[in-house]
Amino acid sequence: MIETEADLFTYLKSRYMSDLEKARHEFDYHDCQSDTTKRHIELKCRHKHYDELILEKDKYDALMQQAGSLGYTPWYINSTPQGVYGFNLKIIKMTWTIRQLPATTTFNNPQTISKTVTYLKISQGAKL
Repeated sequence: MIETEADLFTYLKSRYMSDLEKARHEFDYHDCQSDTTKRHIELKCRHKHYDELILEKDKYDALMQQAGSLGYTPWYINSTPQGVYGFNLKIIKMTWTIRQLPATTTFNNPQTISKTVTYLKISQGAKL
């Protein structure tokens, strides 16, 4: 099972995109990109399987803008205990909703805030 985004990066690089490169800055709106396949990619690891995976609108907008400026395709790739799923964000129709969600996921912070999100059904993606 893939536990971390670093593991997911290594998995993708070894199996699909040998030229995959990490983003230059820790807080970039993407985690990596492949110049050969022209993909601009955000990675997420979930330790529980969900049939729908969440994507924040701010992240989506930034990925779309950055990928578009490069002539690349924006991808959102998630790992769960049941597999790795990739979503070509250019071809999926998004339905946005506002939800109260944790302010952060990387720190122990119980505060919630309103976030605009969409839910991507794993059936909309490709199992990698």
